[in-house]
Amino acid sequence: MNQTEKPPIITEPSASLRRTVMQDLRRGDLSISLRQDLRQIYGFYLDDEQRARLAAMGRIRRAVWVVIWVLKGLLMKLSPPRRVVLLATLVMWFFGTLTFNLGQTDLTVDLRRWAFPILLIVLMMELKEKVVARDEIEVARQVQIALLPREHPEPSGWAVWSYMRPANDVGADFVDYLDLGPRRFGVALGDVAGKGLGAALLTAKLQATLRALVPDCASLGTLGEKLNAILNRDGLDNRFATLFYFEIEPGSGRVRYLNAGHNPPYLVRARAIEALAASSLPLGMMPDARGAEGGLVLEPGDLLVVYSDGLTEARSVADEEFGDSRLRALLPSLRGLPPDRAGARILEEVNAFLGSERPHDDLSLIVALRRP
Repeated sequence: MNQTEKPPIITEPSASLRRTVMQDLRRGDLSISLRQDLRQIYGFYLDDEQRARLAAMGRIRRAVWVVIWVLKGLLMKLSPPRRVVLLATLVMWFFGTLTFNLGQTDLTVDLRRWAFPILLIVLMMELKEKVVARDEIEVARQVQIALLPREHPEPSGWAVWSYMRPANDVGADFVDYLDLGPRRFGVALGDVAGKGLGAALLTAKLQATLRALVPDCASLGTLGEKLNAILNRDGLDNRFATLFYFEIEPGSGRVRYLNAGHNPPYLVRARAIEALAASSLPLGMMPDARGAEGGLVLEPGDLLVVYSDGLTEARSVADEEFGDSRLRALLPSLRGLPPDRAGARILEEVNAFLGSERPHDDLSLIVALRRP
C-alpha cells in the first residue's frame, strides 16, 4: 500500500459480504457459505444449555434433537397469533384430508391445499417486518457513519490512523478525534457490550457525551467518573462500555490517557513493547467506580496501537481465537512503519486468520505514531 493512500475509516459490511458470496460462486463452492449459515442458525435458535447437552449426545440422537430444538426455537420467536397459525398449518399438513358425512354424501376437504397458502401468508408477514426493520437499521447505519471521522489527522509531530469494521449493519464500536486547541488533541476508541441497534444507540450516546464533557475536564480521571455516572444513570441494565481515550500534546511526545476497562493498548518502542493496563472499571458497570489518569512519553518512532476486542477475539473456521499472543507476536514487525501501513499489516493478518469465516464482532483499530 502506498504511504500516501488513506484507507477508509469504516468499511461497508454488506459490500464485503457480497464479494465473499461472489467469490464462492466463481469457485463453484457454496458449501462454505452454507456451513456458515447453518452455524449461525445453530447459534441463534439454541441456547448454551442445549448446545452443551448436544455435545454429550451421539450423532444420530444429536441430529434428531437439533431439528426438534431449532423448530421449537423458530416457533417461540414468532408472535403468539402466528405461532397458533403455524401450529394449525402443521396439523393440517399432518392430517392431509378430512371427510365429512353429509347424509348421503361424503365431503372430503384437502387440508394440505390450504396449508401452503396459510404458511406463505405467515412468511410474507415476517418478511414485511424484516424489511421495515432493515430500512430503519439502514438509517441508523448512515447516522453512525456520519458520526465517524472523515479523515486521518496529523497533529504537529504525530500521524494518526484509524479503522472500523462493524460485524453487522450497525456497530457497537466507535472511533473519534477531538481537536481541543493548540495543546490538546484527543483520540478515542469505545466499545459498548452487546450487538445490534440497542448497542449502537448506546454507542452514539457515549460518543456524544464524551464530546460534550472533554473540553471542560482538565483531569481524565474526572472525565471517566463523569462518563461512568451518566451511563449508570441513563444506561440499560447489563450494558456497559469500555473506553480508551488519550490526548496528544502536539509538538511533543507527551500523552495522557484513560483506560476504562478496555483491552490493554500496546506501545511499540524501539527496544521494548509495553502494555497499558486498565486504570478504571468499564463505564456503567459500577456506580461509584473511580477513574485514574495515566501518562507516558513517546520517543520519535514509537507506535501506540489501540484495538477493540473484535481483533483479538476474531474466530477462524476452526473456532480458534486470533488471541493476544498472535497480536503481540506481530507487533515487532511494525517498527519503522507509518501508521497506515502498520494498521494494514495487522488487518491483513486478522483477515488471513479469519479466512472464509465471517466476523462475529466489530473490529476497530487506532495506530498513532510519534514522527521521527
